[in-house]
Amino acid sequence: MAHAPVLLNESIKFLRPDKGRAFIDATVDGGGHARAILSAMDKKAVLVGVDRDERMLARLEKEFGKNRRLKLVCGNFRELAKLAREFSGFYDGIIFDLGLSSIQLESSGRGFSFRKDEPLYMTYEARPKVNDLTAALIVNSWQEEEISKILWQYGEERFAKRIAKAIAEERKRAKILTTLHLARIIEKAVPLGYRRARIHPATRTFQALRIAVNDELESLKEGLNGAWKILKPKGRLVVISFHSLEDRIVKNFFREKKQEAEILTKKPVSPAREEVLKNPRARSAKLRAIQKIKK
Repeated sequence: MAHAPVLLNESIKFLRPDKGRAFIDATVDGGGHARAILSAMDKKAVLVGVDRDERMLARLEKEFGKNRRLKLVCGNFRELAKLAREFSGFYDGIIFDLGLSSIQLESSGRGFSFRKDEPLYMTYEARPKVNDLTAALIVNSWQEEEISKILWQYGEERFAKRIAKAIAEERKRAKILTTLHLARIIEKAVPLGYRRARIHPATRTFQALRIAVNDELESLKEGLNGAWKILKPKGRLVVISFHSLEDRIVKNFFREKKQEAEILTKKPVSPAREEVLKNPRARSAKLRAIQKIKK
């Protein structure tokens, strides 16, 4: 399965991989943006591809072989400055694509999709350890109020209390260990009209659990700060987000840096209608870009 990168042309336009010698794809994932960056880069330039998922990196290693311009690193982008230090002190451009790839959604086997019957992990780690936080641990052991809180905060789920209550009642009867089991609980908990809405009623709950399991929002804050530290003057930072919580963090970070930077996107760039028709998952994407002026 090929992963379709979102806002690809716009990303390349703002990142300018032809102008510079060192770049980072902080979420290299299926390699969608990385392929285009490598194609546009100078032959002596280097691209560092970072991802938490060892399996995704193994796919790319197989595809690119011994391409010396691509350096693949396994790790969390919240430690970006540390992970990229080996290859260059400073970078001309860094991109974050915060979306979940089609590959992870459809074939990771880790419970990201409510349309497949998989273990309820929702972690980006390729090999979850026994004590790692998982979605199953949250739904089976966290207090009902805590579950409701994360569904509201991270998923902006308006029926968070009803869903949390239904989860708490169901787990008394049997442990909730699979995606389809959880999806059925959610469908029964929400009003009939909500079940017939444009998006599946489990969408926001699954999003919230994934964010909680992977500590995505704090990771993003730390990742942006790390990226800024290793960005050269005139270097560019490009971020593609997929929901309002991520976009708010990016927007606020850019505002904080406006005294030492030029914000290149006064308003976030959204996919054209043609792209959304080809790839419906692109519909909520927003791209923001900034250029560093001072050290």
